[in-house]
Amino acid sequence: MSQEKDSRQYIKIRGANEHNLKNVDVDIPRDKLVVLTGLSGSGKSSLAFDTIYAEGQRRYMESLSSYARQFLGQMEKPDVESIEGLSPAISIDQKSTNRNPRSTVGTVTEIYDYFRLLYARAGIPHCPKCGREIKKQTVDQMVEQVMAFPERTKIQLLAPVVRGRKGTHAKLLERARKSGYVRVRIDGNMYELSEEIKLDKNIKHNIEIVVDRLVVKEGIEQRLTDSIENVLNLAEGLMTVDVIGGEPVQFSESFSCPDCGISIEEIEPRSFSFNNPFGACPECFGLGYKMEFDEDLMIPDKRLSISEGAITVMGWQSCTDKKSFTYAILDALSKEYGFSLDTPFEDYPKEVHDVLIHGTNGKEVKVYYKGQRGEGVYDVAFEGLIRNVERRYRETSSETMKAEYEEFMNITPCHACKGQRLKPGALAVTVGDKNISELTGMSIEKLQIFLKELKLSNQQLLIGGQILKEINSRIQFLMDVGLNYLTLGRSTGTLSGGEAQRIRLATQIGSGLVGVAYILDEPSIGLHQRDNDKLLGTLKHLRDLGNSVIVVEHDEDTMREADFIVDIGPGAGEHGGEVVATGNAEEIMRNENSVTGAYLSGRIRIPVPEIRRKPTGWLKVLGAQENNLKNIDVKFPLGVMTCVTGVSGSGKSSLVNQILYKRLARDLNRARTIPGRHKGIEGLEQLDKVINIDQSPIGRTPRSNPATYTGVFDLIRDLFAATPDAKARGYKKGRFSFNVKGGRCEACSGDGIIKIEMHFLPDVYVPCEVCKGRRYNRETLEVKYKGKNIYDVLDMTVEEAMHFFENVPSIRRKMETLYDVGLSYIRLGQPSTTLSGGEAQRIKLATELSKRSTGKTIYILDEPTTGLHFADVHKLTEILHRLTEDGNTVIVIEHNLDVIKTADYIIDIGPEGGDKGGTVIAEGTPEEVAESPVSYTGKYIKPMLER
Repeated sequence: MSQEKDSRQYIKIRGANEHNLKNVDVDIPRDKLVVLTGLSGSGKSSLAFDTIYAEGQRRYMESLSSYARQFLGQMEKPDVESIEGLSPAISIDQKSTNRNPRSTVGTVTEIYDYFRLLYARAGIPHCPKCGREIKKQTVDQMVEQVMAFPERTKIQLLAPVVRGRKGTHAKLLERARKSGYVRVRIDGNMYELSEEIKLDKNIKHNIEIVVDRLVVKEGIEQRLTDSIENVLNLAEGLMTVDVIGGEPVQFSESFSCPDCGISIEEIEPRSFSFNNPFGACPECFGLGYKMEFDEDLMIPDKRLSISEGAITVMGWQSCTDKKSFTYAILDALSKEYGFSLDTPFEDYPKEVHDVLIHGTNGKEVKVYYKGQRGEGVYDVAFEGLIRNVERRYRETSSETMKAEYEEFMNITPCHACKGQRLKPGALAVTVGDKNISELTGMSIEKLQIFLKELKLSNQQLLIGGQILKEINSRIQFLMDVGLNYLTLGRSTGTLSGGEAQRIRLATQIGSGLVGVAYILDEPSIGLHQRDNDKLLGTLKHLRDLGNSVIVVEHDEDTMREADFIVDIGPGAGEHGGEVVATGNAEEIMRNENSVTGAYLSGRIRIPVPEIRRKPTGWLKVLGAQENNLKNIDVKFPLGVMTCVTGVSGSGKSSLVNQILYKRLARDLNRARTIPGRHKGIEGLEQLDKVINIDQSPIGRTPRSNPATYTGVFDLIRDLFAATPDAKARGYKKGRFSFNVKGGRCEACSGDGIIKIEMHFLPDVYVPCEVCKGRRYNRETLEVKYKGKNIYDVLDMTVEEAMHFFENVPSIRRKMETLYDVGLSYIRLGQPSTTLSGGEAQRIKLATELSKRSTGKTIYILDEPTTGLHFADVHKLTEILHRLTEDGNTVIVIEHNLDVIKTADYIIDIGPEGGDKGGTVIAEGTPEEVAESPVSYTGKYIKPMLER
């Protein structure tokens, strides 16, 4: 009995050997908040995702019929002896966000689907042209409305048969007379149909036939109904009631505007979907923007003249060469329109500028051209740079050329829907005087307030009450996970990993499942300390519903609040994969072997620097206005490490990534980017290059690996090519590359594995049977250096390679930097697709560290502590300071207090997220910011400095 009870309370894992796990046995309590922690690369994800989640998922799949399973693909069985007490598992990680431009926060959380329903069922349609409210009425409703007029009111029922159409309309008037109608109102004047009516055929006319004249009193209902039916038949569902001595009243049987004659289609939920042809704007197909050639990218430096090479767009770079046809065209234009090709581009008058960019409007100019086949005079109607390049882009069939042209394109809002994605008819439907696009453009916080204050009619409430309840609860969940600054219209591709993960978390809470194992991967990424409590509250709420919540996390607050911690280690890679300690935070702190416990209890600390470095100069961004930035001037100190901090959504990324990085990349690195909106930047002359070290993968194919990325593989191949064996056989360094023919195994083209496609089953990768997974042919592998062949070297970990190449300084230096950034455990030939974001970022850091520095470089890092344990953060802070030692500048966007407290300078942006952010609220050394009364960062950093 106790055995049964045990498996109900615990997830019992026995013999887990996935990746670097070493036969791990662990019991994880069910229905608790459990944190898995340990050094980066110690095997936390292997246990959480590749073992527990994979097995939970696989068992659930096995329970489905074989017919259903063929569509879902086969799940691999993880390398584990047994797992007992496992629930169906749901993984919420960072990688699985949809990067589709059609996917928005609203569609992912399904809030948008509810709004579509609300607008279709309770929305008030308006005319897209004149904005007038449009109602659809039955004959009975019209009768009731007319009978509601004061008694003895005299009315005429008019049938508007012609509205704003030219012509004499003689046949129509003749037909009306024959049908027995007596009077007609034309352009506001009353005529008898018996008289001869001559209309000017070139003027637009309005013709209304008088069907009946009545006095409102009891007993006329029958006659009124018959007359109204006649009117609607004559005028295709429209009627005007002319009240004598009052305003005329318009009636419509369908959704059409009585004034403009525009009718909108029947409103359904799909009319509001920008992913459906029924609702999407026909110009941009519901994307809200178009890719168009941008003049600023085609002519980046307008201070140059055309002859100095101002035009850099593909196909026109040759215009500085006087023998080229492009030069001949521009020369002919300059003679025709009287301008010089030596004038700076920005000094041209508007007329000349428009001719060059938008063309001559069909006017031909004579172009004199002398080519290889003779010379001649051609009549050319110049179409303008933009149209010319657009045509070339359309006509080229080469993907490479298309990609090159796209570098000169920018995303611009669609001019038809102004970026609102929907047809005019859908945008004219309102709830609470706002259309659906205006609602999705509000921040979650404002939307919540709007919905609370929303006043609806009784009928709208009856229809929309249940829908609003669903919307409100889902919006509350987004508020709970600290995403109050997002808008529902925000594209999911622009979200950070942490934001995307918290959105999926909110969606999961919305589903209210019980008895599920939720597995999360660092949900606190990108969250300010202040919002951490909200996130923890959400995780506890999931647990209290009756779910097991397993979180891979390095955050101190989460660990202290957890019911159970599993610390995996002791080291990373080969040195990890064992359970070092289990228990709650107190028990972990008491455990001598646990590195995590040592940092939690304060036995080991990341020291606060004794002295803060002084800036060697300043870089000033003026008038920053991108996204929510409030036209601010920001000074960045040079030669020191600066942390840009602030709550989520306050505008840190807009300032650093959109404005500062893009502007520096354009001016220093000649990159083709358009910086965010700002007035200018001062102090650029103190820098010579900018390097953005982000978490994007270092390569997208299994062929790229740490050795090729850091450039160390070239040095290793040189070394092998210099061995006596290689010289005797005449092998050059190319023989040792697995990407070119010669030395590689041709059976697998140097991949070492062969992909076998299986129908209804996942693709199976098997080691190549010719080279046994070694990537090279036998002859190449016979060449050895210190007893190891090239494959053995690729299979070494960084730590092994460091000792192996200790007498080769160039290779050893690169290995040491990889070791310093905490990547001692990765293999040199490990495919880059298997590296985490944090690992990829540290490989980039190591590559930068191993280069000779100029002292004028500026490094920009966006949350480099993602996926890092306390011990790794410790290493990272030392590396960042090493980068600044040579006079380089480091700018870090960060929420991790251990990094912030070691910074030389802090720029705190806030005070809140979204519209309430976008200003600098505190700047200075950590000590100065800690004293600021308005800075949230200061409040949390103060106790760290006092420890």
